[in-house]
Parts: sequence; C-alpha cells; structure tokens
Amino acid sequence: MIRVAAVGDIHMGPDSQGLLRPAFETLPECADLLLLAGDLTRHGTPEEARVVAREVRDLPVPVVAVLGNHDHHDEQPEKVTALLQDAGVTVLEGQATVVECGGTRVGIAGTKGFGGGFVGRSAGEFGEPVMKEFVRTTRRSADSLHAALKELDAEGCAARVALTHFSPVADTLAGEPPEIHPFLGSYLLAEAIDTAGADLAVHGHAHLGTEHGMTAGGVRVRNVAQPVIRRAFNVYRLGAG
Repeated sequence: MIRVAAVGDIHMGPDSQGLLRPAFETLPECADLLLLAGDLTRHGTPEEARVVAREVRDLPVPVVAVLGNHDHHDEQPEKVTALLQDAGVTVLEGQATVVECGGTRVGIAGTKGFGGGFVGRSAGEFGEPVMKEFVRTTRRSADSLHAALKELDAEGCAARVALTHFSPVADTLAGEPPEIHPFLGSYLLAEAIDTAGADLAVHGHAHLGTEHGMTAGGVRVRNVAQPVIRRAFNVYRLGAG
C-alpha cells in the first residue's frame, strides 16, 4: 500500500514560518511521499518562496510540487521553482518524475493547469486572439499532462498520480459559485487523465470546494486545498499495481 500525503493552497508568507513544519516532520509515520498542489505562496515572491523552502527542506520523504496561480503573481515562477528545488523539492510543469517508496516505483505527472470550464459550459478556441490563447494555454497544459502520464506508463510504475493546481472536474468545485467554475479548472485536464491513465488525481485552487470527485473514466479526484481539508495534509492510499 502506497501512502500519498497531499496539500495545496498553504499560501505561506513571512508570518507563517514554522506553522506546518511540526506536522511535516511526522510524515514518515503516515506517508511515503508529499505532494504540494500549488499556491504555496501568497504572491509568488522570492521572500515567500524561501519560507516554503525552509518549511519542507530535508524532509525524510520525497516532496513533489506544482506551482499555482498565486506562485505566478509576482512573475518570477522560475525563481520560486529554483528556491524550492534548492530545498530538495521536485517541481513539475508538464513533466513526470518517479519516486521510490519502500521499493515500489510511484510516478507523478504534474502541471499547473488552467481554466476554461467543463463539458457543456466551457470556453471555445474561437474568436479574438486573446480568447484563443486562453483555451490554448489550457490545451497545452493538458497535452503535457497526458504526455507525462504516458511516459510513466512506459516506466512501469506501480501507481501513477496526476498532480495539478486547477481542477480537472466540476465535482470538487461544489460549494464554489458556479459563475467562477470556468476559472477554477478545465475538462481538458480530466480528458488527459482518462486517456493516459492514472490511479489518483490531486489538485487545489478551489478553497470553497469539496474534497471528493471522480473523472468520467473513474479516476479518483481529490481537492486538497488546505481550506477544504482543514489540516496540514491528507493521506490517500493506493494499492501498488
């Protein structure tokens, strides 16, 4: 059994240093790896990223993350990524990584994702250039997630997890105003997950949403935004193979 700890939307700043570290230090007792589902900072500044880096540095389990929209706000995502990587975090954007958990290979495919909406209520790649680029941004993100999951399939991993910030399904947005659903996720991410295959999908972003959901293809989806799970992290169990 593989134990996956996950949390997103921790929104750390200088005044929150040390809040999560005590809980993170208990991870070896209950989890094999930690996934961070984006919005790790408040405004994406290097100062805030250093706080996150100190919180997760030298943890005794592998840490894998994607960035969120807040982590892009200061327009320094490369700097945020570098600071996290220097602390030992694997940061994914359209990429895959494999971690060893007690001799079992677990694959994580990650991307921030983007908005656009869900089947029957989604934006189309039509009209003004800015609208086309909005949808193409999501499509490129979904395509990269699909490719990363397929890469992990070829690696022969015992389990595969799709890690995003934006949601792949509307299920986990229940509680959020319907008017903003198109800005919280896209069905294109779920299509990528279903066609490439995964055992679990984890995301954040929807603070007023719901924890549990599922893709049309039957993949479990979990919204791990901290305002939703109301703890330092949740743990999900996957059967190897």
